[in-house]
Amino acid sequence: GALSVPPPGCPEAPALSRHLRRSPHPRRPRLSRPHAAKPSHLRKAYTFRARSLACFPFLLVPNFASRDALSPFHWISVSRPDAQGGQLDKAYQIFKRMPVKDLVSWNSMIAGAARSSHLKDAMNLFSRLVNSGLVPDGFSFSSVLSACARAGARCYGMWVHQLMDELGVEKNHLLISALVDMYAKCGRIDVSVEIFNNIKRLHLSTWNTMISNLAGHGLGSDVVMLFHRMELSGVVPDGVTFVALLTACSHCGMVEEARQYFETMSTKYSITPKVEHYGAMVDTLSRAGLLDEAYNLVRSMAVKPDAVIWRALLSACRRYHQTKLGDVTIEQIACQGSGDYTLLSNIYSSINRWDDSEEVWKEMKKKKVRKIKGLSWVELGGSTHEFKAGDRSHPDSDDIYRVLHGLLKKAKAEGYTPSTELVTKDVSQEEREENLSFHSEKLAVAYSVLKTGPGTEILVSKNLQACGDCHEWMKIISKALCRVIIMRDRVRFHRFESGCCSCKDYW
Repeated sequence: GALSVPPPGCPEAPALSRHLRRSPHPRRPRLSRPHAAKPSHLRKAYTFRARSLACFPFLLVPNFASRDALSPFHWISVSRPDAQGGQLDKAYQIFKRMPVKDLVSWNSMIAGAARSSHLKDAMNLFSRLVNSGLVPDGFSFSSVLSACARAGARCYGMWVHQLMDELGVEKNHLLISALVDMYAKCGRIDVSVEIFNNIKRLHLSTWNTMISNLAGHGLGSDVVMLFHRMELSGVVPDGVTFVALLTACSHCGMVEEARQYFETMSTKYSITPKVEHYGAMVDTLSRAGLLDEAYNLVRSMAVKPDAVIWRALLSACRRYHQTKLGDVTIEQIACQGSGDYTLLSNIYSSINRWDDSEEVWKEMKKKKVRKIKGLSWVELGGSTHEFKAGDRSHPDSDDIYRVLHGLLKKAKAEGYTPSTELVTKDVSQEEREENLSFHSEKLAVAYSVLKTGPGTEILVSKNLQACGDCHEWMKIISKALCRVIIMRDRVRFHRFESGCCSCKDYW
């Protein structure tokens, strides 16, 4: 369903204040709260615990025997991540029954929703907080900006940023990092860089955030220059910094630089490589086709390789048609998810070993492993619109498919040929093409074309890695429509413009 958010459209930064005044919540929050409880040891203790990623979401347990003037509730942090969803529901039911909702209670709910991936709930709760008349604090803003970043909710994030400025909220390094992260993950890496460059004293976390997001956008040379600038400024990098650096090398094919950073972290900065560093290094080598070197690195690791490392190797086996190593690799993945089976099946399909591909799917069904459905979404007119492959549930479905058929026709006229080799051989060529034609990201682009004017930038987010067919289609459509299309998939950003992608087809 659509998520209503304060700004009715998605303007650029200079026009934000105008849209703030138009929002469904135009009333300025009160700057004084005469009835609010003063800071107490309870709130300080809660705030400290709320910042710990190990104890969320928060379950509100009413203590009716207590009549403490500061708060009628005890806050109990629940640390079982496998029950987050259920705990959040219980917390919300109790939250609704609270006679007085102070800022601490609002913050706990927003943070719990954001951290347990209930991103729409986090943004809706923040809107309700603002409309309640309470003034959000730094923790409120940090939590909701995190939700905006993960959801790709650019319009809402811009409104939140403007609200911070309207209220004169002091921006510490946590909020600055949250803003840098939000804009970058919503496709505006240029705004992230501008915010970053305007800060005089940069905290290590802000450096890491900027480097990580430049890596996610595939801007390898910028990452190298920024790290050099960081070293010159006297800031000492940590393990997180080197994960970001190695990730940038992986996305951009910078093998020699990756080898250098991997050595530097231990020899110059005395940082012992962890599984995350090995994973990024294996990914770098694998993407470059150096599968033997990558496999040897995995076998010689000082720590036990996790499933992420084996999946990076498996993905490269698909890309370079290494079925033998692919078989060896999948045996090493303890928790075989649907993505692992899909990768192995695609390896066989890519070299026309259809029977083996079918056996993989049978094994998957036998073990009752469910395939994760691809989902894409766009934020337009202040609402988020979600699409699945072949989806016809949207109210504008007929118009969306009409536009999509037109786009497919345009793409074919420009030389697009559907990559049907990865679709099962048991169906006709026409059915294979139809299977590819209605992928979720194509539907999202069609909806954006339907609802926006010529030349408008399109931002699509996706929960899985984009397929090769959609990647090629996006390049051609960006040229045919003379539009910039930005796609954020599970791995990285792709900026399609004039028939080219920012990843240079290295992804």
